[in-house]
Amino acid sequence: MGSIGDRPSMAADRPADPLECRRGCRQASDKLTRGRMIVALDALLSKRNVTLAARQLDMQTPALSRLLGQMREEFGDPLFVRSGRGLVPTPFAEALRPKVQALAAAIDDLFQPTVANLQSEPFDPGWNVPSSVPVPPLATRPANLLDGQPSPAEVASNLDRVGQSSSPHDRLARNIGILGIAGGGHGRPLTMEEAEEAMGIVLAGEADPIQTGALFGMMRVRGATAPELAGFVRAMQGHVAARFGGRLDGRLGSQPGSEPASRLEADLDWPCFTSPNYHNPPWFFHAAKLVAEAGYRVLLHGNTGSGPAAGRYEVVAAALGIPVCSTADDIGAALATQRIAYVPLTALAPQIHRLIGLHRLTQFRNAALEAVHLLRPAGGRTSLLGVTKPYYRELHRDTARLLGLPHISVLGSLRDVAQYAPFRPATIHRLIDGEPNDLALPARMAEPPATPRPRGTSLEYWQGVWAGGMRDARAERIIVGTAAFALYSLPGAAEDFNAALCLAEELWKHRCCR
Repeated sequence: MGSIGDRPSMAADRPADPLECRRGCRQASDKLTRGRMIVALDALLSKRNVTLAARQLDMQTPALSRLLGQMREEFGDPLFVRSGRGLVPTPFAEALRPKVQALAAAIDDLFQPTVANLQSEPFDPGWNVPSSVPVPPLATRPANLLDGQPSPAEVASNLDRVGQSSSPHDRLARNIGILGIAGGGHGRPLTMEEAEEAMGIVLAGEADPIQTGALFGMMRVRGATAPELAGFVRAMQGHVAARFGGRLDGRLGSQPGSEPASRLEADLDWPCFTSPNYHNPPWFFHAAKLVAEAGYRVLLHGNTGSGPAAGRYEVVAAALGIPVCSTADDIGAALATQRIAYVPLTALAPQIHRLIGLHRLTQFRNAALEAVHLLRPAGGRTSLLGVTKPYYRELHRDTARLLGLPHISVLGSLRDVAQYAPFRPATIHRLIDGEPNDLALPARMAEPPATPRPRGTSLEYWQGVWAGGMRDARAERIIVGTAAFALYSLPGAAEDFNAALCLAEELWKHRCCR
């Protein structure tokens, strides 16, 4: 007689209930469909066009239309209404946007390559700290709004009458009207002079908050042009020059004798404006220090957003012995004695810092963030930019050309900072003596495997690689490659990229580890 464990259960003998099977299959199908809905809704919210969203998702337009119908039934809301400019999300759909974006991003992260996942860093409180520089609120001057809406003809007539003697509100309104649909037309981009005037009014704190939002929102919809960015850069440079008494002035073309004798100059301008959500180690700081040890004056300037990680690069620079400067005297002393300095944007131009920080309210990158990369507060023989989006790479170079810069190197990068990985192909969009010149760099080696991390913070590990206490082949290749990219970009520093690599290797071997 068998034991209880040997006896087949009655449940096993009982035939499966077809109704239960169908219910289980339907529930599984519902879960799969809801996953597809999340991805589809994210694309529709982004593109606001069924055809474009279907193209992004690599599916047929009718199939996406059917899926949209299912979403409407599932949520009990139209989600989108049609307008002359495409699909407009309903208030309910807008309320869903943050959660949908987060879920869609999480789904994408699950399918990223393993190596990319290993490279991702957690939030490290060791270097993700608020900025130590106090920043005042964004300066604005509210206007006394009038009731009533003028006709398009009245708007066009009013804009034509606005001149330099008009109030800042009126002059900024004229430029916003040019961008928009004043007079019943379709508007046009701003000229460099108009963009400089508009940004100058905003930086002076003379803009109404509504005008600031309208200016950046309109440019976001239309897309910024090179003349507009060049005008913004010139206004920013003038703003910084005024704050520092002319000692920091990246503008070219000043009249002889008009520059102060104490005007500060660097050899290499290195902007580093990155997202607070990017937690990977900033190896480019190590590369910048190598370039300084080669005898070139390097000025790093940037920020990491305006939230709890805004002071990350202040911590990073100080940990590597790079002076963190907030005054012209500090910058001058650092460049003279150590040939390298880091200036946080909070100290350089709080008003620009606040403009970039509007991202937290709008959830889009405004044109101020694109322009600030070309600020060049202490000039420089060349500037190193890292740009993620392909369109913006040539846009930044065209902007630099309009500004009259003879040399610049724009690197296609994973983040908005110049950091070169030699195990990946890359293209450098350059200006050489004011003329465009592209350089395609093939992958020069296989990617080294990720080094297992010992216990400790990311900051301690990052310091250990420089000091020699930690060996990380992948990090070392990035540091040496980035230093080579910087040296090759400096006029006269290296004959070709191979020579720059050899020089960077020697600098790394003989670096000062203190």
